[in-house]
Amino acid sequence: MALFKKRTVGKPGEWYYCLEHKKVEEGPECPAKDRFGPYASRAEAEQAMRTARERNLEWENDPKWHDAPAARADED
Repeated sequence: MALFKKRTVGKPGEWYYCLEHKKVEEGPECPAKDRFGPYASRAEAEQAMRTARERNLEWENDPKWHDAPAARADED
């Protein structure tokens, strides 16, 4: 008996965006490494790339994620 079952059929109501095929799919059809999700609706999955761009921009500009400049040794 396997500890983990490989799910071959998608779960209705779960939506994913496939990065390889650039399409929305209901239930996981493609490998996890090639998709974003799950999303609650088809509309959310269709916006996956836009959402990712917006989040990346927020994180790039978030001061919590940037280290303070290191003090130079010759400033002492």
